[in-house]
Amino acid sequence: MQAKLSRTEWQLLAATVCAAGVAVFGPALAQHPHYHAFADHRAAWGVPSALNVLSNLPFALGGLWGLARVGRHAQVQPLDRRWGLAALFFVGLVATALGSGVYHWAPTDVGLTLDRLGMVVAFAGLAGMAAADRISERSGVWVAAGLAAVGPLAACWWLYAGNLLPWAVLQGGGLLLITALAFRRPAEGAWNLPWAKVVGLYLLAKVFEMADHAVLDLTLGLISGHTLKHVVAAAVVLPLFAAMPKLLVPAQRVPSAARPTSV
Repeated sequence: MQAKLSRTEWQLLAATVCAAGVAVFGPALAQHPHYHAFADHRAAWGVPSALNVLSNLPFALGGLWGLARVGRHAQVQPLDRRWGLAALFFVGLVATALGSGVYHWAPTDVGLTLDRLGMVVAFAGLAGMAAADRISERSGVWVAAGLAAVGPLAACWWLYAGNLLPWAVLQGGGLLLITALAFRRPAEGAWNLPWAKVVGLYLLAKVFEMADHAVLDLTLGLISGHTLKHVVAAAVVLPLFAAMPKLLVPAQRVPSAARPTSV
């Protein structure tokens, strides 16, 4: 194992320290006062804000699908760090579905914090996968562990102090990291995942989120931007699934009783 840090790993460490400095010493940032005022409040089947709640199902399905794939791979050969980071991401998708579903059922500050705590797990796994894919396996573990450690603090700090800056730095800095890594060549032994597509889907989801009311108006009340945000963000798993290593099936042994006998 390489003991010394590579140049890129040093750059990643320096960027992390700078981001932490901004989060801690930067000016306080307030949450939008009408953040909970989503465009679509229609209830259906006894579910309040039904489309915003039920549109979290793709997160759960993608996460469970991914965990099943990780489990099948583990039956064939031991999981390495990249598979571990993928498992963390898929667990985070399920947690995101649960947290976001609870939040949209009855939007409150506490519910929003639960939503963000689920997102932390998914984001830690995703950013860790990107670092492992483009820098090194160990850097991926560092990134995932760091985000998983400070992410809950950033989410809860907003609930406690009303300062959104640490959360904004974590989310925005993570996106910038994945975007920068998308332009790097794959590391040795990498899966070569399509990070440009991942970033594109994430940005499209943010556009839908910001245009929540406008999308509902443009679709004549059919669907809101926030609902589409959930669907598009969950679609991130599709290009990742397509590029992940295929399941290796060991050669089947023919039982001795079934082997043809020599004449």
